[in-house]
Amino acid sequence: MAIIVQKYGGTSVGTIDKIRYVAQKVANRYKDGNRIAVVVSAMAGQTDRLIELANEMTPRPDPRELDVLVSTGEQISVALLAMALKDMGVPARSLLAHQVMIKTDDAFNKARILDIEVQSIQRVLDAGEVGVVAGFQGVTEDQEITTLGRGGSDTSAVALAAVLNAEVCEIYTDVDGVYTTDPHLYDKARRLDRISYDEMLEMASLGAKVLQTRSVEFAKKYNVPVLVRSTFEDNGGTLVTREDSDMEGVVVSGIAFDKDQAKITLLGIPDRPGVAASIFNVLAQNNINIDMIIQNVSADGKLADISFTVSLNDFAKAMQIVKAQGNTLNARDVLGDTTIAKLSIVGVGMRSHAGVAAKMFDTLSREGINIMMISTSEIKISCIIDEKYIELGVRVLHDAFELDKSGG
Repeated sequence: MAIIVQKYGGTSVGTIDKIRYVAQKVANRYKDGNRIAVVVSAMAGQTDRLIELANEMTPRPDPRELDVLVSTGEQISVALLAMALKDMGVPARSLLAHQVMIKTDDAFNKARILDIEVQSIQRVLDAGEVGVVAGFQGVTEDQEITTLGRGGSDTSAVALAAVLNAEVCEIYTDVDGVYTTDPHLYDKARRLDRISYDEMLEMASLGAKVLQTRSVEFAKKYNVPVLVRSTFEDNGGTLVTREDSDMEGVVVSGIAFDKDQAKITLLGIPDRPGVAASIFNVLAQNNINIDMIIQNVSADGKLADISFTVSLNDFAKAMQIVKAQGNTLNARDVLGDTTIAKLSIVGVGMRSHAGVAAKMFDTLSREGINIMMISTSEIKISCIIDEKYIELGVRVLHDAFELDKSGG
């Protein structure tokens, strides 16, 4: 009997009727003879409502207590889905993180999975029950409740599929697959039948909301096939899998954008070894991730300007830290900008095709879109631009690389 892991997001379980619909889909797969573990998110809007309650209580909720609060959203979902399955005659058991033993580090609000004790969930499946597992949450060695950050249920599902050696991890959401760009932004966006782990990893890290970055990292590391499908439509789907030779024939597979960006610039800091490290070490100690970095050195080589980007959520805290560091370094000024966005093109075919960057920059230039920062890897090029041009940038690049055509 094959083991299948399914994950249903918040929109899929947003109402009682939707939970019953999901239960029927799970029941059908169960009756086909599969052993099934289902990972469930909180009902749509539930996590936001819980965070609002925390913010009403205090402007700076304690991270530990916030995790205790928001993790209750998934507890509701798994219990309701297990009830629905039992009503349909399907044996099911709801399981929270401490029951499955999804072990994490102690970085509250954005914990990382360290290990999953497979014996507990395996016993449930061996007993012929559907294991309905709370996504998004984990537990530390000291039995503290943690959460994995936004989209963490994807990571829960893929990690569970890895330890169970599941045949596939099916991610059910409100879209029917991975598109060349956000179909809500551009109606020429095309659904991809297949995409490589590396491309999906770049797309996810660059702002595509279909899968969480860490879930793709897990999938790649443990070679878990991930099928992204719509909960409410039976057709379509995108398989995230290992790269093959056919994929390299496509120069650009997709365009991603991220408005959740802010830029911080330190002006006039000493240009000597250890200065940049002193800034970024403090940010790292505060669990603030840095994305793009640019350093310019003055003509006399004595002073430098450093610009870097962080997520909007981390901006206020990062500015506070950087201003303190700037005072220590006698910086001329510290500037912040929250009106930027990141625009990226992704494709494994970039490794073997020249002129991709030139085409991207020329396309944006013809539309009068100024590029503030540039970052590249083997399979992606990212630019920081003014946020007001992001939709235009997506559309002109999508057309320039002919992504509406299969094989474009």
